[in-house]
Amino acid sequence: MLFYDCSTAPSPRRARMFIAEKGLEIETRHISIAKGEQFSDAFRTVNPGATIPVLVTDEGTTLTENLGIAAYLEARFPEPALMGQTPDEKGEILMWNAIAEQQCGAPIAETLRNTHPSFKDRAITGPANHAQIPELAQRGAERVRAFFDLLEARLQVSGFVAGDMFSLADITTFVFVDFARVIKMRIPEENTATRAWFDAVQTRPSARL
Repeated sequence: MLFYDCSTAPSPRRARMFIAEKGLEIETRHISIAKGEQFSDAFRTVNPGATIPVLVTDEGTTLTENLGIAAYLEARFPEPALMGQTPDEKGEILMWNAIAEQQCGAPIAETLRNTHPSFKDRAITGPANHAQIPELAQRGAERVRAFFDLLEARLQVSGFVAGDMFSLADITTFVFVDFARVIKMRIPEENTATRAWFDAVQTRPSARL
């Protein structure tokens, strides 16, 4: 297998944590988003969509989305289980993973990419250029605040994001909550359950990669 990574971006960090939690060592090539290496001809022969992460399997399949990468690795290396074992666990983990992506990750990206000078004409990932719409930033920040409230309510009654076990949903949520710092948003002080969960995940070796 071959893994294409970028140390500064949240999406590849999610895959990197999943790989580490599985205890796998996969040949890795680092792509610098800061240098625009994702747009190079060499990388776009791997992923024409110019996004990271990418996992090329031993069978030659190219996987360019976190959920696809996780599903492949979970099927091939089922222990430790990070995507559930029972039907209920599998459904709940994927549900919360989607909630974190749509209600935390997406609005953070919306806020950052529509305001930061580095993303001028790059408001959406991929090879096509899109102009910034600054008005979207306020909505994005409001959505992140709402997600923090939702997450706190969840963690008041659940040890982990999707139940009683550390899972893909925790990885996705942790990475996005941590990345919220780029839009100057942090876990509110009064969200004690979220802060305890975040501190616990942060001590895992995979979170330090």
